[in-house]
Amino acid sequence: MRVLLSTYGSRGDVEPLVALAVRLRELDAEVRVCAPPDQEFAQRLAGAGVPLVPIGPSARALTTGAPPPSSLPHRAAELIAGQLDTVVPAAEGCDVVVATGVVPAAAGALSVAEKLGIPSVSVTFQQLTLPSPHHSPLAYPGRPFPPEVTDNKVLWDLDAQSINVLFGAALNTNRASIGLAPVDDVRDYVVGHSPWLATDPVLDPWLGAPCLDVVQTGAWILPDARPLPADLTAFLDSGTPPVYVGFGSMPMHTSSDVSRVAIETIRAQGRRVLVGRGWADLAVIDDQDDCFVVGEVDHRALFGRVAAVVHHGGAGTTTTAARAGAPQVVVPQGTDQPYWASRVADLGIGAAHDGPTPAFESLSAALRTALAPETRARASAVADSIRTDGAAVAAKLLLDMVGAERPPVTV
Repeated sequence: MRVLLSTYGSRGDVEPLVALAVRLRELDAEVRVCAPPDQEFAQRLAGAGVPLVPIGPSARALTTGAPPPSSLPHRAAELIAGQLDTVVPAAEGCDVVVATGVVPAAAGALSVAEKLGIPSVSVTFQQLTLPSPHHSPLAYPGRPFPPEVTDNKVLWDLDAQSINVLFGAALNTNRASIGLAPVDDVRDYVVGHSPWLATDPVLDPWLGAPCLDVVQTGAWILPDARPLPADLTAFLDSGTPPVYVGFGSMPMHTSSDVSRVAIETIRAQGRRVLVGRGWADLAVIDDQDDCFVVGEVDHRALFGRVAAVVHHGGAGTTTTAARAGAPQVVVPQGTDQPYWASRVADLGIGAAHDGPTPAFESLSAALRTALAPETRARASAVADSIRTDGAAVAAKLLLDMVGAERPPVTV
């Protein structure tokens, strides 16, 4: 079996595909991954023995550059064109295509599968892109929903309109270039009838929706065999468990202020500090020995040794901290992150910070909640309920799908 996994986005869009690729290889499948050309993604895939087919511009450069919302249609057209140029040859000879990432990238990959007559699966790593009466959609930059509209059905109709305005012309122009008919509703085309939701059902319970047969596999997380670096281990061993603060792929344009507020607030709680550098390039603010900066490490192993995790609320970081039993403070920056912050608070495994900019008083209040003994006890209890087999489940489903599509062999 040959499988093409295609995405465009941040670390949270790429890392789950690494886990799925490894599980597929364990089933003797040949796997290729189309993803942004960032060095960290290439290194991560290479470490798993999976080749990267680079596509589009650097995701980090695009994210940290903070392009204006008005550029979305132009960037979508470039991204879809790049998908067609790259994914078509990469998908030749494949038995199935798995498409995820930002909407135009997923739409481009699904169009390639359609053109080549290859079965495809649309995957999301958070349910807020799936139309449902139980939640509202995410607003796109520059296209806020009218504040007086609260009916979810109306909001989902407005969401479809926004997606068509932003991405419809780009998608259909590129589809025409490879001989495909236009699509009337970009969102419905990307979501399809039976999308996969690669999230944990405890952290992200799917309540159902008309006309959608959602397959929730569990989160795709790969156990990391890398040991923690020796200097990090020495820091952890030298004192009480520190509080980790890091914002992953979020640029945090006032990163020096964020570093100072976070470190001073954590110190005021009598705790040592681990600073996750991330795409914001967070750093220490002085030469005191109670702070340590970490780069690329195994978060599951690290989070099992900290007092709490302060983070942006990405799906992957939230799930990893939950699996490790680490209390969390989520400082959401946008998109789906307020949702994950609310889930952490609702489950009692941490606190949701009010707003994207931490201040001493607000972060102190959230940390007091996270560091309370009852929060630690609840986080430990929830950790035992988090599924660990999501990527294996998805790999087996793909294998079964390909087997069902193939004609029977006659002898």
